[in-house]
Amino acid sequence: MQVHLARPDITQAEVDAVNEVIQSPILALGPWAMRFEKAIADYVGAKHAIAVNSGTSGLHLLVRAFGIGEGDEVITTPFSFIASSNCIVYERARPVFVDIELGTANIDPSLIEDAITPRTKAILPVDAFGQPARLDAIREIALRHGLTVIEDSCESLGSEYKGTRTGNGAFCDGAVFAFYPNKQITTGEGGMLVTDDGHTAFLARSMCNQGRGEAGVWLSHERLGYNYRMDELSAALGAVQMSRIDEIIAKRQRVADMYRERLSGIPGVKLPQADPNVTRMSWFVYVIRVGVDEHSHDRQSAVRDHVMRRFQEANIGCRPYFTPIHLQPFYRDTFGFKKGDFPMTELAGRTSIAIPFHNHITCEEVDYVAETLERALDETRGSKRFMERGL
Repeated sequence: MQVHLARPDITQAEVDAVNEVIQSPILALGPWAMRFEKAIADYVGAKHAIAVNSGTSGLHLLVRAFGIGEGDEVITTPFSFIASSNCIVYERARPVFVDIELGTANIDPSLIEDAITPRTKAILPVDAFGQPARLDAIREIALRHGLTVIEDSCESLGSEYKGTRTGNGAFCDGAVFAFYPNKQITTGEGGMLVTDDGHTAFLARSMCNQGRGEAGVWLSHERLGYNYRMDELSAALGAVQMSRIDEIIAKRQRVADMYRERLSGIPGVKLPQADPNVTRMSWFVYVIRVGVDEHSHDRQSAVRDHVMRRFQEANIGCRPYFTPIHLQPFYRDTFGFKKGDFPMTELAGRTSIAIPFHNHITCEEVDYVAETLERALDETRGSKRFMERGL
């Protein structure tokens, strides 16, 4: 048996929409992008939405639109996909990392104020794995200190915090969703920037389109810009996917429920937990932690790596989620980060595994994953050879 880590959910309706675009004379800057933007804006409750070619591009546009630049600081999490920090570095600003709450894998709001300096311009929380950060607490801190909140919602389309959808202006000044093939909905590659602020939207749309002005006059460029536009093929795919968003989220919840039921009795496995204030969880990936209770860092890593090897031998897709950003070579070399700087992030990085998660997973596949996981963990406890490796 082979169990894929991720797989998009594409129906004939999406195929028909993409074919319609292919047979039309408009492959870019057309009606499908506008339709997709409206669908996202209406769903999130945002006044403006701008389709872009990736979540990374959308985050970069917000950083620029909010005037963050050289010498400024942005408080964010080191436990994320690297784009949430790279978008800050693009503008020669400095990411200031704050450790996470291990249970949710999100930035710990109780540590944010100690990281604020006169150079701080914004807070950039990430909704890790689909779980909203503690957005109300973060917004309150930002308002108290006059800071902008940029919400990285790339993994959380459809999630709700205290009854409000992520990306909504109640908790942030701007947010970005992403649509890579392993996300809730996909456009292949793509993203969507949302904001309630008209000036921010104007700047982002201009910069997204090579710096053209509001009229979009050809070869007239009012500011530095980029080619961050979403094409019509991607937008058509996304618009139809959005029409199925509730169906898709329900399917993903079904898989998460199957995993919870099947894995909850396996010793040594920590399952993802939703914060009580998360009123709807839109699952991006399903990340378990193993080896958390082991006596040393090396032993924790060895248990996780052994489980992953057994998954790979069994043709079960898996990935370590995430490698801490502050330990990535570029960040260590540029900013001087080192092991030990963010203990909870590093513990999560040593022990976390993303297991197969998509809409089509069957009960039989969940059983196969569970059986392989249980055998692998038994080996780490009972194998003399494993124990004699000095761990």
